[in-house]
Amino acid sequence: MSTGGLITTAATPPVTTPSDPAREAAERELSKPIYHQNDPSLLDRALREFFEWLDDLFDSASGAAPGGTFGLLAILALVVLAAVALWWRLGAPRRTATSAATLFDDGIRSAADHRTAAEAHAAAGRWTEAVQERMRAVVRSLEERTLLDPRPGRTADEAAAEASVSLPDHAEALRTAARTFDDVTYGGRTADADTYARLRALDTTLTRTKPLLTGPTG
Repeated sequence: MSTGGLITTAATPPVTTPSDPAREAAERELSKPIYHQNDPSLLDRALREFFEWLDDLFDSASGAAPGGTFGLLAILALVVLAAVALWWRLGAPRRTATSAATLFDDGIRSAADHRTAAEAHAAAGRWTEAVQERMRAVVRSLEERTLLDPRPGRTADEAAAEASVSLPDHAEALRTAARTFDDVTYGGRTADADTYARLRALDTTLTRTKPLLTGPTG
């Protein structure tokens, strides 16, 4: 009887769980929040992948650059220096033409008032403001001499073009003065003492110049 019992026990198949339900049960268990409290956040994972990509890129570039890592750093330094030099030379990007606001942005003042304000700015070393006020003095003086019709909304470029009709010998200087005004007012440039001195000299010269009243073709 004992032998029969052993045979019966050995012949009984073991209890097994199908693989798919077991895997699904394990996945459900592991998906519980308690197992993921210390997982990195989505941002942490993204940053980690980005820095890994950047590290691989740097390694590849340093391997291809002459001199390895040192050579790559030297190239990057030259690129940065070139960009800074270009920015310093050209200044900030100019605004579009629609940004060229009117020459006069306040109440009506005489040319003498604008000259006084320009000299005060120059004495204080505020060359950008000095250039702006001196250009306004130039245009206001031309209006006072009836070489330009007083017109609200006129820009520096328009004033230079209109004044060139009666002052053809100074047309280029007037255009340069208008560009200078636009550069320091809307283009992010910074004026200096030499810029102001040239505009001041133009203002003085124009006040002593006899206009061509009939125009350049008269």
